[in-house]
Amino acid sequence: MPGKAAKITITERQQEILQTFSRAVTAPSRLRQRAAIIVLGFDGLLNQEIARRVGLTHRQVGHWRRRWADAWYRLIDIECCESRAVLRRAIVAVLSDEPRPGAPAKFTPEQVTQILAVACEPPETSGRPITHWTAYELADEVAQRGIVASI
Repeated sequence: MPGKAAKITITERQQEILQTFSRAVTAPSRLRQRAAIIVLGFDGLLNQEIARRVGLTHRQVGHWRRRWADAWYRLIDIECCESRAVLRRAIVAVLSDEPRPGAPAKFTPEQVTQILAVACEPPETSGRPITHWTAYELADEVAQRGIVASI
């Protein structure tokens, strides 16, 4: 038996922002899709119908409806106390993917920048008898320079 869909409540300002997102051809498709879910949910459509219209499953639609409902009071506080731009960013944050777990980064941003800088140098500068970097030669060079222990 299906559960009860999260109730969607939006203010006029939120609705304007969501409709702008749902129609913006330059916005990422996920943002357009998720904004449409909230607007259609506010219009009273069921998850099954919304899912059919936006090309997702009813469970995915339910997930975004719950995310919106959970963020409702935070968005109201922002709308009352902050600018429209801050509200817009908050809505984008609510409709964005949460960080996913994964292995920690192996290199710091500084190390990545240094590796890219070496890759942009001609190999002859480093005394390498090649015209273009290979993955092996680049890894060897950055290890020799002490940028990283190994790649």
